[in-house]
Amino acid sequence: MHLYNLTLQPPTAITHAIVGNFSGARHQEIIVSRGTRLDLLRVDMQTGKLSTVVSTDAFGTIRSLAGFRLTGGTKDHAILGSDSGRIVILDYDVKTTSFVKIHEETYGKSGARRVVPGQYLATDPKGRSVMISAVEKAKLVYILNRDAAANLTISSPLEAHKNQAIIHHIVGLDVGFENPTFAALEVDYSEADQDPTGEAFNGAEKKLTYYELDLGLNHVVRKWSEPTDIRANLLVQVPGGQLATAEGTRFDGPSGVLVCCEDHIIYRHPEKPQHRVPIPRRDHPLVDPDRGLIIVSAVMHKMKGQFFFLLQSEEGDLYKVTIEHVDEDVERIKIKYFDTVPVATSLCILKSGFLFVASEFGNHYLYQFTKLGDDDDEKEFSSSSYPGRGMAEPFLPLPKALFKPRDLENLTLVDEMASLDPVLDSRVLNLLPNSDSPQIFAVCGRGARSTFRVLRHGLETQEVVSSDLPGIPNAVWTTKLKEDDPFDSYIILSFVNGTLVLSIGETIEEVQDTGFLSSAPTIAVQQIGSDALLQVHPHGIRHVSTNRKVNEWRVPQGKTIVAATTNKRQVVVALSSAELVYFELDLEGQLNEYQDRKAMGSTVLALSIGEVPEGHQRTPFLAVGCEDQTVRIISLDPETTLEPISMQALTSPPSAICIADMLDAGINKTHPTMFVNIGLQNGILLRTVLDPVNGQLTDTRTRFLGTRPIRLIRVTVQKNPAILALSSRPWLNYTHQNRLHFTPLILDGLDYAWGFSAELCPEGLIGIAGSTLRIFQIPNLGTKLKQDSIPLSYTPRKMITHPGNNYFYVIESDHRVWGDDAAEKKLAELRRGQRTNQSTPELPPEVFGRPKAPAGTWGSCIRIIDPVQSATVGLIKLDNNEAAFSIAVVPFSAKGSEPHLVVGTGQDTFLSPRSCTSGFLRTYTFTNGGTGLELLHKTETDDVPLAVMAFQGRLVAGVGKALRIYDMGKKKLLRKVENKTFTGAIVSLDTQGSRIIVGDMQESVHYAVYKAPENRLLVFADDTQPRWTTATAMLDYNTVAAADRFGNVFVNRLDAKVSDQVDDDPTGAGILHEKGVLMGAPHKTVLLAHFHVGDLVTSLHKVSLVAGGRDVLIYTGLHGTIGILVPFVSKDDVDFISTLEQHMRTQGLSIVGRDHLSWRGYYVPVKAVVDGDLCEAFAQLPAHKQSSIAEELDRSVGDVLKKLDQLRTTASGF
Repeated sequence: MHLYNLTLQPPTAITHAIVGNFSGARHQEIIVSRGTRLDLLRVDMQTGKLSTVVSTDAFGTIRSLAGFRLTGGTKDHAILGSDSGRIVILDYDVKTTSFVKIHEETYGKSGARRVVPGQYLATDPKGRSVMISAVEKAKLVYILNRDAAANLTISSPLEAHKNQAIIHHIVGLDVGFENPTFAALEVDYSEADQDPTGEAFNGAEKKLTYYELDLGLNHVVRKWSEPTDIRANLLVQVPGGQLATAEGTRFDGPSGVLVCCEDHIIYRHPEKPQHRVPIPRRDHPLVDPDRGLIIVSAVMHKMKGQFFFLLQSEEGDLYKVTIEHVDEDVERIKIKYFDTVPVATSLCILKSGFLFVASEFGNHYLYQFTKLGDDDDEKEFSSSSYPGRGMAEPFLPLPKALFKPRDLENLTLVDEMASLDPVLDSRVLNLLPNSDSPQIFAVCGRGARSTFRVLRHGLETQEVVSSDLPGIPNAVWTTKLKEDDPFDSYIILSFVNGTLVLSIGETIEEVQDTGFLSSAPTIAVQQIGSDALLQVHPHGIRHVSTNRKVNEWRVPQGKTIVAATTNKRQVVVALSSAELVYFELDLEGQLNEYQDRKAMGSTVLALSIGEVPEGHQRTPFLAVGCEDQTVRIISLDPETTLEPISMQALTSPPSAICIADMLDAGINKTHPTMFVNIGLQNGILLRTVLDPVNGQLTDTRTRFLGTRPIRLIRVTVQKNPAILALSSRPWLNYTHQNRLHFTPLILDGLDYAWGFSAELCPEGLIGIAGSTLRIFQIPNLGTKLKQDSIPLSYTPRKMITHPGNNYFYVIESDHRVWGDDAAEKKLAELRRGQRTNQSTPELPPEVFGRPKAPAGTWGSCIRIIDPVQSATVGLIKLDNNEAAFSIAVVPFSAKGSEPHLVVGTGQDTFLSPRSCTSGFLRTYTFTNGGTGLELLHKTETDDVPLAVMAFQGRLVAGVGKALRIYDMGKKKLLRKVENKTFTGAIVSLDTQGSRIIVGDMQESVHYAVYKAPENRLLVFADDTQPRWTTATAMLDYNTVAAADRFGNVFVNRLDAKVSDQVDDDPTGAGILHEKGVLMGAPHKTVLLAHFHVGDLVTSLHKVSLVAGGRDVLIYTGLHGTIGILVPFVSKDDVDFISTLEQHMRTQGLSIVGRDHLSWRGYYVPVKAVVDGDLCEAFAQLPAHKQSSIAEELDRSVGDVLKKLDQLRTTASGF
């Protein structure tokens, strides 16, 4: 077995984000790390929309990210710390729209190790040096400078190690142009290591240490070290340094750091008094007063002559911190509540007044500042109002500071970036009406911001207008009146017996005196020359000039026009006598007919000419599709007018042809390529490259679009040429990030369409479907999956579908939160005890979260979702502090195979170590056609049932470490048989026949069998190595695919002989008496394939993504990744793609400098899996590298690209 790995949806989580002028232009961009990818985002200042400019796979793990700018520079650079053991400096190249490595310095071993730097990065604000640090001991400082040619240089590393120290955070100090200084939070564990009593551990001190880089001596010195609060977790740089102005020197700020601790913030700087303020907490009766509050992310923003900080607590509340200072002396620090946004991994403030929130879970948000919170009545807490600036008793907590949370006042939401992070479970089914490919249903998110998402392959469309027409038109066009008009003026609709012209203005209304013939259908419309219009109808061509003067060319008697194609200067029409007539515009603006007519010898079905290239009189090629199943390229050059150049045979008569110049960096990085798109009557599209020099057709690619004959229309999308292909569903062929894409539109079928440009909708499309006219636009070209989401109450854990209806049953549970009912009960108790008499503010949990509760407290429910209507149709809340962990639909034989819903729950569950007062198997019957559930009975268990599944008319359950089979009873489920040989906890179950595949939390995958005659449940095979299983899927009777907690996907197979031997043993006596191997089962599985995905895989499914296509293995990851593993069909494919992968590995494509082979074989060497993402990067290579690799493979560059394209489209349709 050989597999090909393809990522369909790259990870959407953001782990780090930085802001800067990376392109060197005036506006700022944001660089975000998605764990294994690096993206550059840009904010449109007019619309406030976020767009992805470039996205690069790192083929390694990005652990840290920082930006810097050399003194006097105009451009920012990015520094990456990763698991490659190298520090990398990147520059964003605007010309190639890609990240370029300027420096790559090796300093340690690869892998995310404790003592190898890469976890933390800190830069000097003046861009003179950078510190890269490990979690323990090692810190390295690099000096950044320029050489004589003004290129960035990097020094050898200078060590700032401290043995036996754990580093919690580092930051660069703002010291102006004095020696660069870095601050670190360190804990020395040397004494705690030697002390067996544990007293030294409890007395360990956390120190704030300053490291100074002496630029004169080229050496790093530990300058200052003082103990600080033991719960300090984050350092924030405070502006400093002097600035020479006309009035004399002015200090930017006092320098130093803010030390964020639990419940308070301290300002620290050597030889300066400390200031301490409390972190305000929510004034809510359910808030636990003894629970600490920490700051999780922070951002500092400088404005002219002043600065402020935004700090975010773990609840999502933002606080504005300001420092009042006179020169270098701090007078007081102030803190006040600002607003509440989702908890972020990074906050970025742009100079244009935007705040980017990279959420820890769920969608990312872009806010705009409406005000800075200076003039509101929110209470401000100042260090000067506490004794000794808050440091009178540094080890005692400050008095509690409270605030009332409220809706956004200082920020407004302007854009949202969809993120699936984290995907916790998924299903792949085709449930939606009018869909020919399956949808991915995923449960995502955490807490009250969780969602159930329906993912459909295609581009999202936004409908602007939809209106009914008096009849059923067969075509639609829009046109300008003059070449330099900004917007279209007319909509032309062609009916069977006439033509209707509508003018576009404040309203859309019919107009008469346009010069167009309204009594006949229209074949083509064109704005021609500088200010004329052209209409082609079956009996002639009308050329309408500005003063409504009409010149008409009539068709010879007994003939009609059957097809036409036009551009700004040329017109070609095909007559029913299979002749071509060619017209060209002369310099006076007159249409002149070429003296000869070209006889084609076969009825012409379709024609196309391209747009006139800039600075040219004409386009030299005409494509003609004939009934004899051929496409011919005919010259329009003055010397060889209407002479045939080349021909291509087809498998079916053509229904449409479209020539378009489009940029595809895979073929040509600098100039657009001329493509001839040929739509056939059987629904197949051919895309062929037309050589602009000799007119030959090469590199043909085919794709099945639908069941109807294809129509092709040239349109403009986001200022680039694109092609709309209409079959049983509409498709768009467009360029995005210099690559050509072909994606369906999420839209009901269109009969005809055209581009549409008006003031309200400058880049739209207009289409007709039956008698309906639709105007729509395509907002995002980058996202190939359209997401529809339904909100959930708690973190979703698992979901299941009912075999008889299309509803989803989702279990949700959250730890350490009060459920809705429990919160009401607690509030009622507090009111009775008169401990609260205030009216409790209603805080929507999706914004503010739920009040935190002690460990062992759960909120949980079962939700019934109708995916077609995108609505929740039923909700069952769990009481008595029960939390749901597993779910299954079981047709019990004892009840006549009637389906029942079984939910495994735990009461008062603690996670580590796992314990519960009692586990339950709740059995429900379905009511109201599946929209309701009725509790039949509860069966008590001694542990939490983490996995349940239907098995031969009974229920098989993994209850803690035991595998049990239950049957239906009157008052509860009856335990029939159990097996207690498992060492960890059972987390997943799959079955075929009498075989059960058991996924153990720590011990990989076990094969068990149920022997009914003896009522035995026996384990007969397991894995040779322990693995922390997260998901499993059976590929066939003997083969299982599984994923582990470290981002690996692997395939295990049982020997067919062993399998037959077990099946032929009726009682299982043979298995019982066999000797175990390696302290486990008597038989072992063989590892067939192994691959490191780089994301924790949460679900695996064997499905077909394309109608009639082959089965693939689809996986979803915690960071929002969706990928597939495709089995290769032939040995030739395996050899070809494997050799290509080997060549690609030598290209050093990893932007973090990670070796590809060791990355994909992180824990176990990669086996029998080819990395499709690496192979597809072949299209981005420079042309000379592409040619040399293709030569080694004995293929042309086009053949390699065609093969990669074919592998992706046939397996996934993406």
